[in-house]
Amino acid sequence: MFLASKLLWLLAQPLSLIFVLLILSFIFGGAGFQRLYGFLSGLAATLFFFTLFTSTGAVMLQGLENRIARPASLPADLSCIIILGGSFENEVIAARGGIEFNQAADRFIEGLKLAQSHPAARILVSGGDGSFSGTYEGDAQAAETFFPTFGIAPERLIREDQSRTTFENAANTKQLLEAKGLSDCVLITSAFHMPRSVGLFRKLGITVIPWPVDYRTSGELTLAPDFSQPSLNAQLTTTAIREWTGLIAYYISGRTHVLFPQ
Repeated sequence: MFLASKLLWLLAQPLSLIFVLLILSFIFGGAGFQRLYGFLSGLAATLFFFTLFTSTGAVMLQGLENRIARPASLPADLSCIIILGGSFENEVIAARGGIEFNQAADRFIEGLKLAQSHPAARILVSGGDGSFSGTYEGDAQAAETFFPTFGIAPERLIREDQSRTTFENAANTKQLLEAKGLSDCVLITSAFHMPRSVGLFRKLGITVIPWPVDYRTSGELTLAPDFSQPSLNAQLTTTAIREWTGLIAYYISGRTHVLFPQ
C-alpha cells in the first residue's frame, strides 16, 4: 500500500499530471482523434496556468492552515509532546552528516521550545524512513542528535521510527502512549497537515491538543493571478493537493470520522 500510494502520487501531482495529459494528447492527436487531442491539451494548459500563475494552491493551502487554530496556552503539567516527522533532510544527513532541516523545521524548533518550557514532559518523535529505498534514518533517529545538542536529556525522548505515513504515525504512537501510560499530549505538525493528523488521532481514540506550526500562507489570501513566483505557486499547489488527497483518501477508507476535521 505504501509503495502504491507513492507511485500514484508521482503521477497525480500537478506538473506530472500535466505532462501525462500532454503525452496522451499527442498520442490521440497522432491517431486522428482531434477532439480528444484538443480537450486533453486544453486541460493540460489550463492546469498549467492555474498551477504556476495563480494563487490557487496558496488559497487551497490556506484553507487547511486556518482550519485548526493553536490554543492560547498549554497545561502547566503537560505530560507529553508528540512531534510528527518530516522535518529532516535524511538523505543529505546520510551523505554529509550533521543536522539538516527542510521547510518543516518549525516542527522541531517549536518542539524544542515546548520541551524547554515543560521540563517534565516526555517527547515522542514519530517518523521513520519514508523513502522508496528505506535506507535512511528517519526523523525519530535524527531527533536523538538534535534534542541533546540543546540540553534536552536523552531519557525524555521516545522514538517511534517505523512509521512511513501519517496513519502509521498515529497507529504506532497510540501503542507507545499506552505502553508509557501517557495521555492528553500536545501534537505538533505543520498547520496544513494538522486536520488530517487530528482526524486520524481522534479516530484511534487519542486525545491530543493541536499545536500547528510551519505556516506557509498569510491567512488572508484571495484567488487571483500571480505571475511573480511560478515555482513557489507550483510548490504550494502540490502541497495543497497532496494534503487534500490524503484527507479524501483517509475519509473514504474509514480512517477518519469526517472529511475535514476541525
